[in-house]
Amino acid sequence: MKVLIDQGKCVAAGSCVMAAEAVFDQRDEDGVVVLLNPDPGADLAEDVREAAAVCPAQAITVKD
Repeated sequence: MKVLIDQGKCVAAGSCVMAAEAVFDQRDEDGVVVLLNPDPGADLAEDVREAAAVCPAQAITVKD
């Protein structure tokens, strides 16, 4: 699994962090998403897909 983010689309909602905190974080200064793990293991796949699904800005892309 490969995870890509588009920081330009991010609206700093934090939904991704709540869904997959091992993969996503937010910048302190503006809340924009930070990708901690671009290649998460199978154990995180469900959480990452949930994060992508709940992102209000559709700033997360998941490639299998």
